[in-house]
Amino acid sequence: MSLWNRAQQLPPDDLRRVQGIYGEQFPIEVRHYLAGWIEDKMQQWNEIDPDNPSHSQYAQSLVSQLIQEIENKALSYANNEDLFLVRMRLDEAATSFRTRYLNSNPLGLVGIIRQCLNTEHNLVQQNESMLGGGVSHATNMVIEPCAEIEQELRILHERTRETANELRHLEQEQESFALQYHDCAKINAHLSHIQSQERTQQNREMEQSLRRRKELGEQQLAQKVSGLLQLRMALADKHKGTIDRLNSLQQRILDEELINWKRDQQMHGNGKPFNPNKLDQIQEWCEALAEIIWLNRHQIKECERHQTKIPIAPPGGVDMLPTLNSHITRLLSSLVTSTFIIEKQPPQVMKTNTRFTATVRLLVGGKLNVNMTPPQVRVSIISEAQANALLKNDQMNKGEQSGEILNNTGTMEYNQTSRQLSVSFRNMQLRKIKRAEKKGTESVMDEKFSLLFQSQFSVGGGELVFQVWTLSLPVVVIVHGNQEPHAWATVSWDNAFAEQGRIPFTVPEKVPWPQIADMLDTKFKAATGRGLTEDNLKFLAGKAFRNPQVQDFTNMMLSWSQFCKEPLSERNFTFWEWFFAVMKVTREHLRQQWNDGSIMGFVGRRQAEEMLKNSKSGTFLLRFSDSELGGVTIAWMYEDTTKACQRDVFMLQPFTSKAFAIRPLADVIADLNYLLYLYPNVPKDQAFGKYYTPLGEQQPTTNNGYVKPQLKTHVPGWSGDPMDSYPNTPQTMYGGMGGPPSVSSNPSDCVSTDQKPTLDSPLFDAANVLSDFS
Repeated sequence: MSLWNRAQQLPPDDLRRVQGIYGEQFPIEVRHYLAGWIEDKMQQWNEIDPDNPSHSQYAQSLVSQLIQEIENKALSYANNEDLFLVRMRLDEAATSFRTRYLNSNPLGLVGIIRQCLNTEHNLVQQNESMLGGGVSHATNMVIEPCAEIEQELRILHERTRETANELRHLEQEQESFALQYHDCAKINAHLSHIQSQERTQQNREMEQSLRRRKELGEQQLAQKVSGLLQLRMALADKHKGTIDRLNSLQQRILDEELINWKRDQQMHGNGKPFNPNKLDQIQEWCEALAEIIWLNRHQIKECERHQTKIPIAPPGGVDMLPTLNSHITRLLSSLVTSTFIIEKQPPQVMKTNTRFTATVRLLVGGKLNVNMTPPQVRVSIISEAQANALLKNDQMNKGEQSGEILNNTGTMEYNQTSRQLSVSFRNMQLRKIKRAEKKGTESVMDEKFSLLFQSQFSVGGGELVFQVWTLSLPVVVIVHGNQEPHAWATVSWDNAFAEQGRIPFTVPEKVPWPQIADMLDTKFKAATGRGLTEDNLKFLAGKAFRNPQVQDFTNMMLSWSQFCKEPLSERNFTFWEWFFAVMKVTREHLRQQWNDGSIMGFVGRRQAEEMLKNSKSGTFLLRFSDSELGGVTIAWMYEDTTKACQRDVFMLQPFTSKAFAIRPLADVIADLNYLLYLYPNVPKDQAFGKYYTPLGEQQPTTNNGYVKPQLKTHVPGWSGDPMDSYPNTPQTMYGGMGGPPSVSSNPSDCVSTDQKPTLDSPLFDAANVLSDFS
């Protein structure tokens, strides 16, 4: 039964307390109608620390999902008149969460939700404990993440304590058997001596007494042997049961929890929120496993030692102990080799002769006292083919590598506070790379490498020696910055679509569009702070498939070639190059305006015209250029009041990062007097005023006596623009048309802009100064 269902069964007073913890900040309607989804995400609520700013992005992702779920739930009630008020409350909650928390304070909302759930949980637990039911543990199972793992570890610890007690009892029984066996041996020796003596009456009586004692002793010894066999078999059976449970739990932790963490780490390479602290929890579980395995292995070895001292053949002649020892040692080996992991991955796009870092950690190093003789770790770079051979043979040929890395060795260190055994490589540098021969259309940016981390150490005083290694995520090596976009295409495709257990580093050639859309959304949100809408993704699908007329791309497959190999129609760049450039210019220059929704961005030329044609004069929107990589163009509606019904939509020549480095977008918009309303009808000062460069930062004079010019964006030939009154300013370039041509006359035409210096200082003749700059 869910926590919310149990909360509704509380006594009236407690139920009122539950109702009292919900309010405007977290409406009870949201808790009620989304109870299942909220409790399914219980692990995520618990993993986020509201006081840790580094968890902000993780919290924002979760809050965004919550808002989407609320909106979906409200939409599902659209045709149900009885739930009209509920739908209104849900819509209000979604709006409130979006405006108050999503971008400004997601951790605040997570803190509120956690507090509500914890209070609710405590009330339910107290009530169920008073009733004497055994359900409070079930309640914990809802709240605590992976509580079944903790419970299984407690069971295994208890079983280990029990077998330790049984082993001590076996030792005592074996010592008792040894003493009794020694007594029987003395009786036999005495009896043999009497029998060799003269057959007197006294000797005959002595012999009879010794025979009776011998028979009794042998009966007792037989019982002891039987008891020892039963104890040994029972202990072996219990150890077998413990090993079976250890094996299942270890598979759960290593093959699910740790593999999921590694997958999340890989997706983080594409920008997906990631909670690295989950690794600390996994380490605690692995350390507990290591301790239990080591104790049980020691117990089994003790059983073998006792069996050697008193060799009693078991029924059927089958000795379980060697098999148990082999199994438990294999478990330990698997645990050690699987927990040698890369905590911080090296950069996946790696430039030669550039410093980079990485961190490797052994999760069970502290528990097994590996730190007593700190092991060295060596790093090398290997090719895809070499990685394949390594996985097949579990070892590398000595000296085999595909490049030269400087500062590639380090010694693991143990941190007493965090209990972590790790090594951080802070100054590695790839000096040389050996590339494979290319086939067909392959380029160096398609080639994947991996960093191989290797080490060797012993545990148990040198009893067991482990050779461990682990591979980094795929790495693409570049030598020049212009190779970066394609390299990131290779890495992004691999991160998003790599399948678990694959042959390195195979990826599908074609992927369903919804998966591509999710990857693009994740990357764009990580880079810019706000993700892509359904309309944005539909626009991108039309561009990627070279067919914007298609209405539903859900079942369509996009190939790797379409993604980043084949140029877009009538362009000399690919879909990925266009998207990457848009993402880059938004991250570097337009992040704030994108996040507050001032930039529409993903809209085509014709769609922009359709949107603006019925707007009032001066209405404009911002869109990403189709023809210029990383270009942003301003489309606006202009109505010439001097001519009847002369209305048209115009496009400014695209601005790029180079232009924005000279004059920010907001100041460009402020410069152009013809731009009045951000589509649909927001006054431009309201939308962009907060981003204008303050006047105090535009002083024309400097402390060194020089005049400091400032640039102003100007569209030549537009009557009424103050710049047109200056001497030497170019006159209209459009002849007698009275304004720039409509973009509809030629899709490739854009209105060009001049950026001119202006001076407002009364000490200078502005016209003359401007003429010098013209």
